[in-house]
Amino acid sequence: MSKTTELPFRLDSQLTEVMRLRVQSLQQRSQNRQEGERLLRPNEAVYRLDFAERSLRFSHWTVRLAQPGRLTITATSQLWTPDLTNLMTRQLLEPAGVFWRGRADAADTPAHCYEADAAEFGERIAELAKIRKVMYFLFAFADGCSPESVDCSITFMRSEIT
Repeated sequence: MSKTTELPFRLDSQLTEVMRLRVQSLQQRSQNRQEGERLLRPNEAVYRLDFAERSLRFSHWTVRLAQPGRLTITATSQLWTPDLTNLMTRQLLEPAGVFWRGRADAADTPAHCYEADAAEFGERIAELAKIRKVMYFLFAFADGCSPESVDCSITFMRSEIT
């Protein structure tokens, strides 16, 4: 028997703040980032997914943008803890999920995306869910998109063993 599980992406304000403090600290000391280090940009925030289930298959994305704009979601490949280690560029997964809403789109129009990339991205997340309890993501907001205007979740099919 299969059922669906919808997991909302949740802003991790504590980790976002730690990453912003790292950038600020480097700027104040006039230091450069470590080789390969990925610093948080002003238009980015850290989000997380928590997995209670292990046996998941990607079904679909639900992305609602309350206004025109672009959202890019990039996953981290490692169990990353910014309070202990810096985020390195090599830890970022590809493809990223890119979602947008144009100015001409009606308010209730679902977000557009590169479907093949979004499907592959969802499948990679499902694979990592088999070994993770949590995954971290960088959300980049552009062209009028902001954290307040985004509602994002991912739906999986789960297999129940009876």
